[in-house]
Amino acid sequence: MPFIDCRTSQKLSPQVRERIKARFGQAISALKKPESYLMVGFTDGYELWFAGKRAEQGAYVGISLFGNASPADCERMTALVCTILQEEAGVAPAQTYVTYHSVANWGWNGANF
Repeated sequence: MPFIDCRTSQKLSPQVRERIKARFGQAISALKKPESYLMVGFTDGYELWFAGKRAEQGAYVGISLFGNASPADCERMTALVCTILQEEAGVAPAQTYVTYHSVANWGWNGANF
């Protein structure tokens, strides 16, 4: 039950969003989660400020998970997310924050897991 909330300061074309989404789908296995339950959301043109300055090319990625992931798995996922955003959207890893949110109660299809 992962959800990846990807916010970028620059606008992304539909083609770029599709490529990022597909690569996130592959990367989610680093957290031992299946793509078949992955939901991805995009907010582009998002105003981000970093170190007191407007981030022209920056990103914030929040990853919510049902249950927990190990620190080593999160480290691998962070590296993958930063690589994907750099290659697909030109966002430098130094301008990307990635956070992880473990969720104990997760609902889907009218019930909770």
